[in-house]
Amino acid sequence: MSVDTEKPDLSADATDRMSELSQIIDAYNRVTENLQRSHDTLTAEVQRLQEQLASANAALERSRRLAALGEMAAGIAHEVRNPLASIHLYARMLDEDLADRAPQQDIARKIADAVRGLDAIVNDVLTYARPMNLRPHVAIVDSLLRRAVEVVKPMISAAGVTVNFAIEDEDMVITCDGELVHQALVNLIRNAVQAMEDVAGNKVLTVAGRREGAAAVLSIADTGPGIDEQAIDRIFNPFFTTRHTGTGLGLAIVHRLVDAHGGTIAVHTPGSKSSSGQRGAVFTLTFPDHEEATDE
Repeated sequence: MSVDTEKPDLSADATDRMSELSQIIDAYNRVTENLQRSHDTLTAEVQRLQEQLASANAALERSRRLAALGEMAAGIAHEVRNPLASIHLYARMLDEDLADRAPQQDIARKIADAVRGLDAIVNDVLTYARPMNLRPHVAIVDSLLRRAVEVVKPMISAAGVTVNFAIEDEDMVITCDGELVHQALVNLIRNAVQAMEDVAGNKVLTVAGRREGAAAVLSIADTGPGIDEQAIDRIFNPFFTTRHTGTGLGLAIVHRLVDAHGGTIAVHTPGSKSSSGQRGAVFTLTFPDHEEATDE
């Protein structure tokens, strides 16, 4: 009878077990990495959806405010404009009747001017509140910018402002409601010129247009005193203004016009003030490719 005295190969068995353990650990790590990637993807997706929801809620709240403002504007148009028209008519009649009494005639003219100012406020409120019904067509950016400057030319000349055009491509086009964009540009150019009226240094208005991918970027820059940081965050809010005159609706209307096209508007003040108090401001309008534009 023979006895098997050969010892089992424990080292080989341990190696096999270590190999199996290593495979298990590798598989666990792969699963963990996949789970982490899935978690990161889901987290990013949740964040994206939350941002979309916040944006949609903001748009809904804005629509509600506009609807309320629209009702108020309709009431203003009915209750205020008719009396204003009567007051303006009577003031003009007084102006004619008081031709031989200069002090009283001056008062009548001041009344007429005040009525025109109130009527402008009513017009701005109505413009801001009414729905933006776009009539999009292909428009040449160069023509849009130059036509807007031409409208403000008397004010530009009176203020001693020099105009620089920096249009990347004279044939560049955008699909937009040309009249609404024209209105927005005229408003921005007027604001820029008004900002430079009391400036002692060079008064330069730079009107620019360029492409950024499929988007068209239009900008209006001035060499005025600039805009304070505290004001920049509120600059497009209805009824907010940094001037002693005006309704504070001009830039809010521009914001609505651009937003109706699915575009964006931004403002920044480059650099620090110069010795003459000039810092300047740049308003940038970005219009998406026409396929992305939306009606409001």
